[in-house]
Amino acid sequence: MTTPELYPPASITEADRPIAPVHLLSNAEKDRHIERGFLGLYRWYMARSQETRNWNADKSFDWKNIRTDFSPEVTIILEGFFAVEQYVPDFTSSILNTVRRSHGRSHFTLRWGFEEERHADTWENAVLFSKGRTPQQIEEYKYLLRSKEWQAPWDSALYNLIYTVFQERATQLNYLNLAKIVSGKSDKVHLQGNEDPILTKVAQTIAVDEAAHYNFFLECARLFLYYYPEKTLEAIKDVIHHFAMPAYNLVPDWAGFSETVYKAGIYGPRELQRDVIQVVFRNMGIESRKKLEEGIKRTRIVPLEHGGELGTAIWDSFDYGLVEGDVKRLYRRIGDYEREIGFADLDPTVFVRNPEAPLSAD
Repeated sequence: MTTPELYPPASITEADRPIAPVHLLSNAEKDRHIERGFLGLYRWYMARSQETRNWNADKSFDWKNIRTDFSPEVTIILEGFFAVEQYVPDFTSSILNTVRRSHGRSHFTLRWGFEEERHADTWENAVLFSKGRTPQQIEEYKYLLRSKEWQAPWDSALYNLIYTVFQERATQLNYLNLAKIVSGKSDKVHLQGNEDPILTKVAQTIAVDEAAHYNFFLECARLFLYYYPEKTLEAIKDVIHHFAMPAYNLVPDWAGFSETVYKAGIYGPRELQRDVIQVVFRNMGIESRKKLEEGIKRTRIVPLEHGGELGTAIWDSFDYGLVEGDVKRLYRRIGDYEREIGFADLDPTVFVRNPEAPLSAD
């Protein structure tokens, strides 16, 4: 009986795979290492999520005592957050269609969908109990929202992963900046007097979830950046060029909502550049958008050697040593968890260095 071939979890590289020199990893080997990283990270994430963030949308907040006289601006913001989260079934199913063959990423997507679902319920409760909208208005609005379907912005699993890194960071930022307003820390005069400890707790709690999601997707993106630097940097360049928050073209009066969050200092072009793109770049060892684009351009004109190695220009586009260090730390974390559970005795997740990359200094 022959052993079946181990196929990669998803179409994350071109269908026509070049034959790599013997001293390099084949694309299939890279895919398997990425998949094992996803799976180990997912198992660790699940345990930590259940231990530290196992809250409930209905019972974890004192809804009966939330204030009912928020300014119209805060009500618009709450309704907008509630509206975007209504597309959680679409977010989850759309991504699942591209990653279903990956155990770690597909199962994480289910957990991510559950955690995003409670965000939708929590923001709906905030609108309802603050009496910003009547129950009938909420039901009608929800019906209108769900009559439309959100589609993933990319057909590629890699591109959707990179998009989600930026999107989760942006969402976390939105919720943290709302928390500043309702905790009395906003410098906007027209938003003074909206303090409420219950809504502050809501925004901060959901922001913690979004931070955990951001870190998960960031770790996954680093794995791709480590093993497929050229493809990943190209994806990053394309995603930030076309980046927009999800459901912007589906939510009624998105322009009004967008203007409100902009004037509130919650989110706008400056926040996107300074607090989203630059933060992600820093976490992925990328100096700037200009250097990223220049590095990709130089790489395209550098002849490849040995039939598959990248030109040296790509390694100058980001801090490879930083990325390798982060990937190694991820594998150590996975290793600690697997030794605790017993997986390490049977099927350990082992870090395998990418031999194409320049040697790091550690």
